[in-house]
Amino acid sequence: MKNHMLSILFGVLSGIVFSQTPSDLYQAHDYVYVGEYTQGLEGPAVDVFGNLYFVNPNHQGSIGKIDADRNFSLWIDSLPHGSVANGIRISRKGTLLLADYTNHNVLRIDPTTKKISIYAHLAQANQPNDLAICCGDRLYASDPNWKEGTGKLWMIEKDQITLLDDEMGTTNGIEVSPDHKRLYVNESVQLKVWVFDILPDGHLTNKRLHIHFEDYGFDGMRVDSEENLYITRYGKGTIVQVSKEGKILREIPTKGKKVSNLAFGGNDGKTIYVTTQDRGWIESFRVEHPGRSFVEQTKGL
Repeated sequence: MKNHMLSILFGVLSGIVFSQTPSDLYQAHDYVYVGEYTQGLEGPAVDVFGNLYFVNPNHQGSIGKIDADRNFSLWIDSLPHGSVANGIRISRKGTLLLADYTNHNVLRIDPTTKKISIYAHLAQANQPNDLAICCGDRLYASDPNWKEGTGKLWMIEKDQITLLDDEMGTTNGIEVSPDHKRLYVNESVQLKVWVFDILPDGHLTNKRLHIHFEDYGFDGMRVDSEENLYITRYGKGTIVQVSKEGKILREIPTKGKKVSNLAFGGNDGKTIYVTTQDRGWIESFRVEHPGRSFVEQTKGL
């Protein structure tokens, strides 16, 4: 009887352990349907209240929002002056910062009043595309020239706009390491991910190749608390996870093929939300480590 009871107990415990194994990690699912127009769906970002913002649902120039209860709304129907955004970041004060590629701006939106203003105007930019934020509210912006296959990098801090590099390929996804000591930038056409060291004043040094791919494209890129990069493989329908040593850890299939960008969120920061430009759904999947931005937002940048 004793052995029988131990067997039952072991079986129950085994079941509990099994139920806690990460068997559901890295499995993409449909999260919320946001409409049939998805050509420009891009730039997700999650605030401290669990609201997911993204650009261009329904039509160009709009901003969508999904609240923590999965309710989708067209949060802003149209940005002013024909502006169209790509990347979104959220500052430590909760302000939305958007890369406005048509008017060469970084826009600022108050989440309470929805007041829209120009945070910075990059007159010499090709088209601000994606943003990374660190060290207070310092911004880094990628700036591709798709026609020429070239790109630039910008820094925006304390009303100062600084060109950091104007000899890159088609700069797109951009992200800062959890310790704010490195900046990662990918090139969509050249299929390279570069890493720079960040100096105390925000300037960059020691540019080096992090990883190089042979096919498909890149778009958005985010990092978790362990400095693993998650990079969208546009056209392939996957997100590749790359270690801080530049090694591929895994590739996560998504339902959409034109994967544009991603953001960390959820109650623990371990849910990744994915925008794709060939279907009407935001997708999501669970991961092992929270995102850098989630950790910093919850602690205060």
